Amino acid sequence: MPAPRLLDQLAATLQLRRYSPRTIEVYSRWVKFYVRFHGMRHPAALDAAAIRAFLSHLATKRRVSAATQNQALAALLFLYREVLGIPMGPPQGVEQAKQSRHIPTVLALEEVARVLDELRGGARLMVSILYGSGLRVAECCALRVKDVDLGRAEVVVRSGKGGRDRRTMLPEALVPALRAQVQKVQRLHESDLRAGRGVVVLPDALERKLPHAATQLGWQWLFPASRTYVERETGIIRRHHVDPSVLQRAVGEAARAAGLAQRVTCHTFRHSFATHLLESGYDIRTVQELLGHRDVSTTMIYTHVLNKGGLGVRSPLDASRIMLQGSQDKDGGRGGGRGG
Repeated sequence: MPAPRLLDQLAATLQLRRYSPRTIEVYSRWVKFYVRFHGMRHPAALDAAAIRAFLSHLATKRRVSAATQNQALAALLFLYREVLGIPMGPPQGVEQAKQSRHIPTVLALEEVARVLDELRGGARLMVSILYGSGLRVAECCALRVKDVDLGRAEVVVRSGKGGRDRRTMLPEALVPALRAQVQKVQRLHESDLRAGRGVVVLPDALERKLPHAATQLGWQWLFPASRTYVERETGIIRRHHVDPSVLQRAVGEAARAAGLAQRVTCHTFRHSFATHLLESGYDIRTVQELLGHRDVSTTMIYTHVLNKGGLGVRSPLDASRIMLQGSQDKDGGRGGGRGG
């Protein structure tokens, strides 16, 4: 029996450590990039100097952000320590990518409405959830029917960033549309079952523990993809959830159609959700919990958005606007008098 491929080993180890599918995808991509950078040599034949050269290349040639460089390092350290069993620490002397701190783009209420008006169908409903519940785009795409409680008006996010579950609110205004979406999923699922399909992927070992759950409505994706696929390992015909890129593209097109000058992404609606809650007077710890941030310092960035102008200081020109307007009126009046 041939030895498993390196990427298969990596994916299996990440799954065993309960890393999210998104992390598995990202780590695998970095390892492939690393191997190609070093001429397809096996990582076991490379040392810390090879990692240092790769990370420096990312900073100086690819000009990636510090966060991206750290992500690549985390992937490589996991590969060496957990997959190859080679003790490896962060290499010294790496050319560091520049740290950047961007204030998030936040839309006004009227701008949110304008973008939503340009969206239709499932895309409109999903973006409404991004803004109304503060979800990340991957979290929204991966919702299952059972994760949305229409009676309690709440959403359960399973295995969010960092592998943590959380609850957040569900806007009551979306309940009718979501009820219709569940009915749509039910019809599609029943059609798949009649065609010998309708077996959804289950997380972790649930497919073994709950053998009938994969065909139950509650476990189906709330926003299923339009096409099915054949799983390579089992030959089972499955239906995945809608890909995040589909929604990202729809949001970009809607923002341009709405005439917004700033760059609008799916994450912009999560930023707007947090900022508008803080503007409404909600406690930052509450917003932190709803967003699923591990540390409140991450949530604190939205307080910078609240500070309109220069750190929230009101310009003396604004304070004197009435005086200036009155002065201009007087000047105009005097000028008219002199001209007359």
